[in-house]
Amino acid sequence: MYLGIDIGTSEVKALLLDDAHRVVATTGCELAISRPHPGHSEQAPADWWRATQAALAALRASHAPAYGAVRAIGLSGQMHGAVLLDAHDQVLRPAILWNDTRSAAQCTELMARAPWAAQTAGSLIVPGFTAPKLLWVAQHEPEVFAQIAKVLLPKDHVRLHLTGEHATDVSDASGTAWLDVRRRAWSEELLALCGLGVEHMPRVVEGSEVSGQLSATAAAALGLRAGIPVAGGGGDNAASAVGMGAVNAGEGFLSLGTSGVLFVVTPAFQPNTASATHAFCHALPARWHQMSVMLSAASCLQWATKLLGAPNEAALEAQASALDQRGRAASPIFLPYLGGERTPHNDAQVRASFHGLDHDTDSARLAYAVIEGVSFGLGDGLAALRGAGCDVQRLSLVGGGARSALWAQQLATLLDIEIVTHAESAAGGALGAARLGWLCTGAGIADVCTAPAVAHLYTPDRAEQPLLHARYQRFRALYPARQNKPLAASKGTA
Repeated sequence: MYLGIDIGTSEVKALLLDDAHRVVATTGCELAISRPHPGHSEQAPADWWRATQAALAALRASHAPAYGAVRAIGLSGQMHGAVLLDAHDQVLRPAILWNDTRSAAQCTELMARAPWAAQTAGSLIVPGFTAPKLLWVAQHEPEVFAQIAKVLLPKDHVRLHLTGEHATDVSDASGTAWLDVRRRAWSEELLALCGLGVEHMPRVVEGSEVSGQLSATAAAALGLRAGIPVAGGGGDNAASAVGMGAVNAGEGFLSLGTSGVLFVVTPAFQPNTASATHAFCHALPARWHQMSVMLSAASCLQWATKLLGAPNEAALEAQASALDQRGRAASPIFLPYLGGERTPHNDAQVRASFHGLDHDTDSARLAYAVIEGVSFGLGDGLAALRGAGCDVQRLSLVGGGARSALWAQQLATLLDIEIVTHAESAAGGALGAARLGWLCTGAGIADVCTAPAVAHLYTPDRAEQPLLHARYQRFRALYPARQNKPLAASKGTA
């Protein structure tokens, strides 16, 4: 058995995988987010470890023999979060998360001081990355900054509990804006921009390498055998790609979780920062990837569910699904920028909005607008990737949104590609983490990183495309109109 642990934003997921590629069990434990000020997003690192223990206790209780047969552990996690530790590994402040936008001014400062930084880091330095967070702390909380001995990413703080090691993997490290992504090593020059050095960073390993062994203390707490190897693991996106078998050039996936991600594997480091896409290391050696990111995806539907008082997201989605073409055409247009946006706008200050509300607008039309607006944001992301030279014909759909047939079909129709879902789609990061654990025992990539069986195939609905494409063009016109900017030309439709 191989154990995958995914430290997400909304929950910690755990998964048991056997060596016949069978997912034996999954479980999860919810997490809370604190937003003490507008644009701020934080979590207590201690909550990740408590949730990990709870998730693993549930696995142990329900599948004791399989749990006791765990041979290796892999980790996946939300990227970019800043966990600040003192010399005694004590947490100095709540972790600042990936969707926190407070450091917009620091991004501008860093790019002005070092215009070369984007080429080294593989991306524009944007709010949410780790580097500008640390510059913000240095400027606004100097007493905290002065005590920093180590900076860890979220999953790597859980690794510290598991192994006692300060370590990270190259895919997660790529999202800090401190890594020389081509060399797959920390950049002293990028770190110096934030007043830090390599000594403040964890050791960097490949995602399929052993990063440490399960300590006796952690083993006793978790009911596992001491000495089990813990793989480097991956940032949530790279780990999801491993879980979906997207490990060769041209393969990719679409993640419809709290955020929205389009991920395509590349054979080399191919930065294209002008398109506001990211070129990062993959979690496997000698591989890189490009991705586009929208900051609010399935979380928009969660927000709408609470706003409209629906019992759950599925119930609200059912209302949207029941609309005929006339009802869909009469729905407002939704800009899904609840917490700013990354690709393609790189705008931390923009916020979400509905356009075209009238007396006939009801909860069904609002729900449809929210789902459609997220799809349109992903359409912008695919247009940016295509502008960077990616040729995409099929994408696996992962994340919580993969449970929605409406969303999957709409994305296939809008993006004009095949969308496939898999039985394990909702646990993509945890599955990838388990596979990385498997790889660290010496197994081969070709044997481990297979594509899961297709559960459903969605192809473009030609009858629906005229309506969707017309509404997408209205969507594309709204952001520049709000910003008084010209509409950028794109290569065809999304």
